[in-house]
Amino acid sequence: MTDQITLPILIDGVHKLLPHRYPFLLIDRVVEFEHGKRVVCWKNVSANEEFFQGHFPGQPVMPGVLVIEALAQAGGILTHLTKGKNCEGNLSYLVKVDAAKFSRMVVPGDRLELEVTIKREIRNMTMYSGIARVDGQQAACAEILCAEVPR
Repeated sequence: MTDQITLPILIDGVHKLLPHRYPFLLIDRVVEFEHGKRVVCWKNVSANEEFFQGHFPGQPVMPGVLVIEALAQAGGILTHLTKGKNCEGNLSYLVKVDAAKFSRMVVPGDRLELEVTIKREIRNMTMYSGIARVDGQQAACAEILCAEVPR
């Protein structure tokens, strides 16, 4: 049995769950969690994000690969919250992305809602299904495979 999870998990708690740091930490808050099933995280997209300097000047758009990375990070949080101490010291690496689809641009001021569910687990790998939304509209979706390995 895992420890009781208190929601929301704010940025200090996110730092304990993921090794990523600025500018590559793409999760600001964990707002929903179903043990072994599902997580919902938020990324507040600020005009101050470094990637907006070059993508694209005068018409900033969050790169799609970073939206997919944010989904993968949410998947890592789901696994770490589910396994608790059983995965301390492990890192999750993105192995494969399938069926990625981009439906809406993500721009400064948006709050990206990242909903990730576990589709299946095979040994040290987990297949996630992820949907990124802004204001309830799908911005992107993908199936993501991550491998968990010791540091």
